[in-house]
Amino acid sequence: MKPSTTSDPARPRGSERPSPWLRLLPGISPKRRGFILAWWGFALTFGGMRLLTWLIHIDVAGVGDLQAGGVHLHHYVWGILLLAAVGAAGLAERSARARAWMGLAYGVGLALIVDEAALLISLEDVYWDTEGGVSIALAIAVIAIAGSVLAMTRGRRASKADRGES
Repeated sequence: MKPSTTSDPARPRGSERPSPWLRLLPGISPKRRGFILAWWGFALTFGGMRLLTWLIHIDVAGVGDLQAGGVHLHHYVWGILLLAAVGAAGLAERSARARAWMGLAYGVGLALIVDEAALLISLEDVYWDTEGGVSIALAIAVIAIAGSVLAMTRGRRASKADRGES
């Protein structure tokens, strides 16, 4: 297999496989890709978790809570673990490809936590109660603010260093 001729700073020289992020987000600087993927990861995970928990709430066959030793594991636990892993990886790995993957993982982890923010604030399971609306409002605010910032900064071009040029 011949090496790809596409110039992607997220991919080391001589790598035969083009970055999936370059195909998904052409023309986006490697530094910005992580932010965009974090935003997408957040929005899609938040929506997906709301759908999944609703299916559990209405007792759809085959869909249920995750438990360990009879104790329900809330999805914020997985979000905290994922953010811890992203933080550790960020200390060690700084390549453009790794930043993109870490951005996606960061958005997913943050959504898992924010979706249960009302529970963390009240220390009671208020997910389907009126107080649970805090989580929804907070998630919508994060999606709106992050999306607005990404849209307002869209016109900024990647520097030569970002594009891998000398």
